[in-house]
Parts: sequence; C-alpha cells; structure tokens
Amino acid sequence: MTTPIDVLVIGAGVAGLVAARECAQVGLRVTLIEATDAVGGPVAGHVLDGLTLDSGAESFAVRGGTVASFIEDLGLTDQVVAPNVAGAWLHLPALKAGSPADTSVSVPLPKAGVLGIPGSPLADDVRRVIGWKGALRAYGDRLMPVLTIGREHSLGDLVKKRMGARVLDRLVEPVASGVYTTSAVDLEIDVVAPGLNRALTTAGSLSGAVSALRSGAPAGSNVGGLLGGMASLPAAIVAALEHHNVTILTGTTAESLTHSGTDDAPTWAVTVTRRADADPADPHAEPTTDTLTARYVIVATQGAQALRLVNPLGAQFDALAELDWPAPTAVTLTSLVLDAPALDAHPRGTGVLVSIDAPDVTAKALTHVTAKWAWVAEAAGPGRHVVRLSYGRAGQSNPTDALTDDELQALALHDASVLLGVPLPAGCVRAFARTEWRDALSPATLGAPERAQQVGEAVAATPGLEITGAWLAGTGLASVIPHALQAGDRIRHAALGLNISAPDL
Repeated sequence: MTTPIDVLVIGAGVAGLVAARECAQVGLRVTLIEATDAVGGPVAGHVLDGLTLDSGAESFAVRGGTVASFIEDLGLTDQVVAPNVAGAWLHLPALKAGSPADTSVSVPLPKAGVLGIPGSPLADDVRRVIGWKGALRAYGDRLMPVLTIGREHSLGDLVKKRMGARVLDRLVEPVASGVYTTSAVDLEIDVVAPGLNRALTTAGSLSGAVSALRSGAPAGSNVGGLLGGMASLPAAIVAALEHHNVTILTGTTAESLTHSGTDDAPTWAVTVTRRADADPADPHAEPTTDTLTARYVIVATQGAQALRLVNPLGAQFDALAELDWPAPTAVTLTSLVLDAPALDAHPRGTGVLVSIDAPDVTAKALTHVTAKWAWVAEAAGPGRHVVRLSYGRAGQSNPTDALTDDELQALALHDASVLLGVPLPAGCVRAFARTEWRDALSPATLGAPERAQQVGEAVAATPGLEITGAWLAGTGLASVIPHALQAGDRIRHAALGLNISAPDL
C-alpha cells in the first residue's frame, strides 16, 4: 500500500469496528481487515420472507450505560426499543413422582431471580418449578453460615451448596446454557454475576444476595434492541468509518504478525492472504498474499485466531497457549417464519429455555421473536410468526452437525411445536434459515479473569499492540464495546504521543 498505515485492525466484528472508529476519529490512518465477507461478526442480520431479522445477537444489556452512550453517539437513540416484559418459560422433565420418563412440562421462569437463582425460594412461581421439597431445601440457604468474599468461583457449585440440586438443575442450568452456552458449574461467578460474592457476605444468604442485587438494579428492562435489528449497529459504525476514510478489506486473512522497530517507534508487518473472490470487480482474480505494515496493530479476532497470531511474538506470549482455555463451542441458530395464527396468543411468553435433561427437545432455547419484539410483530402482521431456536452446548458435539438443511428444518419445527405447545405442520413454514457460529471461546468460564489478566500483561509488555474481543471482554455488547473503546483509546494516545499526524482534533 502506498500510504503508510497508522493502525491496522485485524477482525471486523463489533470489537474491531469500535476500536477502529476510536482511532480513526482523531485522524489516524486506519485499515481494517476481515477474513469473512461481512463485518459485524455475530451482530448480523438476514431477510426471510420479506422480513429483516437478526441472525445473531438480538439485544444488548443496558447495564452501565456504555452501549446506550455509544448508540447515541452514532445517532441511533431513536431506534432503541425494549422487549415484551412477559418473560421466558422453562421446559423441564416432569417433577411429579410416577410420571413417565418421556414426560416434560413447560412453566414460566420465576421473575424475582438472578440467572435463575430465586430471591424468594418459597414463592409460588418458584415452587411450581422445583416443588415443595426443592423450595424448602432452597430456603435452608438462609440458615447456613455466611461465606467469605471471593471464596466462591463456580456458579453451579455455589447454587448447589446453598440451595440444592433442584434449583441448580431446574432453574439455573437452563438459564446458564441459554445465555452462555455453558453449564453453570463451569461459569465464573464474578464474571456472570458481578457483586454476588460481596452481596453474599452482606446479606447472609444467597437468596438475600439475589434480592439485594435486584433491588439495586435500575428500573426497566435489562436489555434493549434496535428497530430494524441489531445489524444496524455495525452498519452505522461502518458509515462512520467510511466518513473517516478507513479502508475495510473483507475476504482478507491475517496469516502472521511480526514486530520490529523500537519501543518508542514500533513497526508491525502483517502477512495477509486475500481470497480470489474477495474483489467482486475482478471475477478472474487469483488469491494474493501481501504484507501490510503499520505502526500499531489491534487484534480483534476470535480467541483461537488471536492466540495463534500473537504466540510467536515473544516470551511474554509463550505461556498463554498453555493456559486452561475452554474448548470452542459450535452453535447453530435456526430461524423459522411460520403461518401460525395460534401463536398470536404468545403461549410461552417471549421464549423457552430448555433443560439438558428434557426428553423430547433437542434445542437448548427458543425465542418467539414476534412475541418478544413489537416491531417484528408489526412487520409480520397477524398470524405470521418468527421463531428462532439454538442448538449446541459447551463440552458436547453439536447435534445438528450431520443434518441437512431439510432435516434441521424438520427438527426445528418439531422442537418449536413442543416448546410452544401448538401443533405446527410442515405446511406452515414460509421460510427457514440456518446460521452457524463456530470456534468461540467462552469468556465466562472458570479462570476467565486470570486468563484475561495474563493476556493483558503480555500485551502491556508489547509496545504498539492491543487485543480485544468478547473472548477477553465478556459476553455481550455491554462488555465488548467498553473493552474495545479502551483498547482503541490506548492506541490513539500512544500514536498521538509520537506526533503522528492527527488533523481536526
């Protein structure tokens, strides 16, 4: 490239887009490369039966206000919408003694809880899920000794110890799997429920800690969405990047990363391969390999790719490959547009979370999209519904891997019928789509804070480099965006400190 690059960002998911914008808006020359054909990563959309829908993330957590501020800065505030407050249901094995082994039940998810942990174990909606025996065992949490701050790490172990197996298996596990695609036993408390350990000591019980956290939360919905779908967020960031003359190269993979220069004036060389079909203007192009040079590099890929790129950079990175990283999880999302007037009644609220032991359903969760988001229901019209089912749990092979699209559609329709309690014949399907999300490292499993700290220490010892992304920041935009903003901010401050041209400051 004839113009020197100030900042090269590798990976154009939301983290990469945000970090690139943070650098570009102070005048730094930024190039962004992405191995796939589209930017935004799992914040993506598609059109089914004429409806514009989310094919990845469908909402953002409102905690902290960082996402709302970022959205406001992009001029999207008037597009923010809140979901239906009806809430989700649970699909579980039958609890009644003597029930057949293949019997399951669907019940509303109790409302006064955190990640399924009940604040009021004897409440009617809790007893409906775990029975009197489970409720009395859970209430015994209030009679146990207080735990010391910071001693508890596994969410599942804590719940089972304090409230018993029924609360864990029938309340917490379905929520944990639905939100984090991971068993509660493998989730780090301080990542998925910040403040819970501290509240335990203050409140004297787990249920008291949950009630304290809920009472301290701001009023209103915990999540928001965007009118027209979350894919409008990366689209708005791309528009901002184009305004700042950022070069975006899709179909371009970073193969290797080398460092030269001095600590005060770092130089990076990145070997990239561009696919033959990456340039639609030249259908006869061959794959090309090139070396891009930049003063600064931000790695914003998924975890496995990021570790592969930085591992050869020096001794400070050698130990990272030896850390106890969780195995990548493969998730399949299926979207169905249905002619099903019976679903106008929203029989299972906004969706259903599924117990791993449910005998009659393969999916781990279902979202009734037209029940959850009023803007989708308005676009669909009466009788037409959108449901989305997800498959794949951490530590297990994905049950959809060997299925053709027709077979997966049939499975998804069966699961949707069972979970929604409404017969859904094959003829009611107007459109179907399959979306695969692969190779993601969970940022919430045990040891995540320590792993992230070690990555941060290695990066801090490497001038001119930053790493960001959900695998380090945490699940969801409320974690990813502030982490990416900080990474971009550190790079731009370092760059400006070297008197790199930055007009219009």
